[in-house]
Amino acid sequence: MIVVWRVVDSCNLACGFCAFDKRLGFPRSQAAPADILRFAAVLAEHQAGTGDRVLLSWLGGEPLRWQPLQALTHAVRGLGLEVSATTNGTTLGSPQLRRHLCETYKELTISVDGFSAFHDPSRGWAGGFEKLRLWVPALAAEARALGSRLKLRANVVLMHQNVGEFAALCRELAGWGISEITYNQLGGRDRPEFYPEHRLTRADVDALERALPEIRPSLVARGAVLIGGEQYLTRIRASARDERIPVADCDPGQSFLFIDEKGLISPCSFTTQDYGVDVGSVRSAADLAALPDRFRRMRQAARSRQCDDCLSTQVCGKFNAARREAPALAAAE
Repeated sequence: MIVVWRVVDSCNLACGFCAFDKRLGFPRSQAAPADILRFAAVLAEHQAGTGDRVLLSWLGGEPLRWQPLQALTHAVRGLGLEVSATTNGTTLGSPQLRRHLCETYKELTISVDGFSAFHDPSRGWAGGFEKLRLWVPALAAEARALGSRLKLRANVVLMHQNVGEFAALCRELAGWGISEITYNQLGGRDRPEFYPEHRLTRADVDALERALPEIRPSLVARGAVLIGGEQYLTRIRASARDERIPVADCDPGQSFLFIDEKGLISPCSFTTQDYGVDVGSVRSAADLAALPDRFRRMRQAARSRQCDDCLSTQVCGKFNAARREAPALAAAE
């Protein structure tokens, strides 16, 4: 089971495509540490009772800048759960933090969208790419020296302006000690004013499809892997063509949960408004096991419009190996 918890909606960077851009003037929120500890105990009970390993993944905003996170991570690890996070990398210059990551984390995903000329202005971080170029290899070296099992992953947001350098960027990232690379297409829901000029075009997707068979073996030779296969490319291609891909039943809550900073659990980040359940109402492994049926009843009562064009990367095969495709997305009911 993978549980992604957005613990903060604040960030120290200014990304024009992101809903949590520091320049945006809205009240920022954070998760209640007591909720995290209480629900982590439920997850540990589930894991002990079923043998199903649980990965609790911190998301933001920028989670590694949230002051309570290190203590919470130690507490979660003490319960026997695995931990990961997604970060913009601005904290990785700290040797103390790097050691903490090596000692406690299973995975760390670092957002890198291009070389300096693209990444730095896109994220509002002068010198950011060159700092990551120093800090990420240092983290990789420290993980090896400590015998850490930490997996370093990079995620790239693909746009019209950076897709042409994706192959070169992947090779660069592999040289940093990144062992796995994932990618997202730019989405238009968070910042619709940014989307039209920067979205992937049909020609961009065609070029990406042609490049992938060459990128993958070149990375393997460098000790890295690019994941996300044909099912995922189908989702990206449909978006470029303004085509919808509906999903009838994604087994909501069965192996993936999203929790926002306000403590609402849902099958994915897109359906929180329609299917959100208060984390405080899930107090036992039995309550957790009942969530999938709870979500199904909500869907039967009022199907979320988000499911008429599913953008959830968990459903669309982002994390599938390129040669092992999941079944095709279901047709709408």
